[in-house]
Amino acid sequence: MTTLLQAAIEAHGGLEQWRGVRAIDVRFNFSGAGLVAKGFPRHLQPSCSIDVRGCRVVFQRLGVDPDERWIFTVDRVWTERRDGSLIEERHHPRDAFAGHVWETKWDALHLTYFVGYAMWNYVSIPFLLAEQGFVTREAAGHEENNEHWRVLEVTYPDGIPAHTKSQKFYFGPDLLLRRMDYVTDVAGGVAAHYCFDHRPYDGITIPTLRRVVSRTEDGAKVTGRTGFLLDFINLEVRR
Repeated sequence: MTTLLQAAIEAHGGLEQWRGVRAIDVRFNFSGAGLVAKGFPRHLQPSCSIDVRGCRVVFQRLGVDPDERWIFTVDRVWTERRDGSLIEERHHPRDAFAGHVWETKWDALHLTYFVGYAMWNYVSIPFLLAEQGFVTREAAGHEENNEHWRVLEVTYPDGIPAHTKSQKFYFGPDLLLRRMDYVTDVAGGVAAHYCFDHRPYDGITIPTLRRVVSRTEDGAKVTGRTGFLLDFINLEVRR
């Protein structure tokens, strides 16, 4: 583990606090041009329960029917009614994105997989990056918003669901997460993901407002359209 990652983990609450967390429940606003592009032109307000150890996320109100639950796991996604009766399912869900580009429309199970692994990653970072198999390296610093941000380059191990295998994480002077750079392999986008409004929850600090914009070789297009906007309304840490 790099010195930067160790310091960032401490700034977000520390590994001892994190290892006592079983799940995180979030209710959030979800909108943006990315949802429109994928065929979901709505402002959503889902809630989800994130099993941070088991890599499982259960959503409610991700679709239009409040009686449905949309469930993500690494190898299977499905929708079901509250009584547990199955509506539809897909095994090996990442394979279903083969050949997709940004304009490719999604079905409900595509969305379940994408938002599921994304939310699991978002609430788990930076702690997740200390797990076995991750390779980290501190890169040259970055200047943005009149701050000097330290940059961590990370290579994910095989088998961990994520936007892409190699990503960059930017930490501010307080060592809280400011930005993430990645390619969305399943969605066909190149993104800069900004994190705001960090708040403590039972010893764990989590950014509660996230804005994802497109990125080119010239940098993040912060004045362009918002690809995805996630605003955490309520969050509860369960131990």
